[in-house]
Amino acid sequence: MTTPSVRELMPQVRLRHWGRWVIAVVILVILGALAYGASQGDISWRDIPYYIISPIILTGLVNTIILAVAAQVVAVVLGVIIALMRISENPVAKWFAAAYTWLFRGLPVLLQILLWYNLALIFPRLQLGIPFTDVVFIDLSTNAVMTTFVAAFLGLMLNESAYMAEIVRAGLNSVDRGQIEAAQSIGETPLQRMWRIVLPQAMRVIIPPTGNDFINMLKGTAMASVIGYVELIRAANNIASFNLQVMETLIAAAFWYMVIVSVASVGQSYLERSFDRSDRARGGSGGSRRARRRLARDLMTPPLVRSQS
Repeated sequence: MTTPSVRELMPQVRLRHWGRWVIAVVILVILGALAYGASQGDISWRDIPYYIISPIILTGLVNTIILAVAAQVVAVVLGVIIALMRISENPVAKWFAAAYTWLFRGLPVLLQILLWYNLALIFPRLQLGIPFTDVVFIDLSTNAVMTTFVAAFLGLMLNESAYMAEIVRAGLNSVDRGQIEAAQSIGETPLQRMWRIVLPQAMRVIIPPTGNDFINMLKGTAMASVIGYVELIRAANNIASFNLQVMETLIAAAFWYMVIVSVASVGQSYLERSFDRSDRARGGSGGSRRARRRLARDLMTPPLVRSQS
């Protein structure tokens, strides 16, 4: 009995990826040149750690976070409302939502901030009462109401809400229409369909661009410095106006921007992974297993089940 001949394996030749090494060397040379150039510049590097923990910079950091979070939270809520109006069957609501998105998404954020801050030039006083009568419930000076924070908040929030409306609308439209109709066929209310079927699937589409927009919001708060709101850039400029260390204070502000942006990026990644895991736990159908079992049970009960008589 003859044994089959063993086919000799072809010799393995290790590939030499010269291109990778060349690119790596070029990158290291560029980074080394940048580091050397920075070390030769007229910058007092030992003063930067002091500015990073300076009370003025830390105050600007807190104000930046407060403004960004407040504007983003309200923008998300308002964006959801505008998105629901945009996809509604009411023509007036649909027209209003489209006009709202067109207006606040079309105007630059800086222009909106300046318009709100200078609102007193048009309306010196803000009054609330019964029209065409002398009954007035609220009568306030516009300058007293439209502070730097309020003007920056309105400009950032309204612009972001217009973008959020489109993001939410895209997420809602990404849900399979058949699942919504199946839930409707068993008598679920619109709120139940939205909470159990639509939102769990739409969030996977909504979260990534929302996280990116929040990161842009954190950086966009720098535009509030033009009206005197003390955020990171304004705080750095306030220090530099006394000691003329412009680059040192700006680098300290840049450090804190990178910190808060990095934290926001980690939070975004965590939310995306959480919704991915929850979607896999649901079996990828957009509803929980309990909801699917309830749907199947309801479909097998009269009058949905065909009569056997």
